[in-house]
Amino acid sequence: MKRVEAIIKPFKLDDVREALAEVGITGMTVQEVKGFGRQKGHTELYRGAEYMVDFLPKVKIDIVVQDELLDQAVETIVETAHTGKIGDGKIFVTDIERVIRIRTGEENDDAV
Repeated sequence: MKRVEAIIKPFKLDDVREALAEVGITGMTVQEVKGFGRQKGHTELYRGAEYMVDFLPKVKIDIVVQDELLDQAVETIVETAHTGKIGDGKIFVTDIERVIRIRTGEENDDAV
C-alpha cells in the first residue's frame, strides 16, 4: 500500500475529490495548510501599506491506496489539480507498512 499526500490549490479540492471518487478512492483526509515553494509568496496592499505574504493557503489531501490503484490515483490528481500556473502543488508517495481499522480490528487492505 502507498500513502499519497497531495498539496493543491484550495479551489481545486472539490474537483479532485470528485475525480478520485470516480476511480474508486472512497476515503481521504483533508487539511487546510499554508506554505510556499518556488513562488515564495507575494505582496499585497493593505490600508496603503505593502506587505509580503510568505505563506500561501493550500489544501493537503492524504489518501492510502492499494499498489494497483497508485498510478491511477496520482494521474487523477495531477490532471484534475493542474492549472498550468505556478503554485499548482506537489504530490508525495510513501510506503505504508501497516493499516488498522480501530473499530473492527481489520488490517491492511481490509482496513482501507
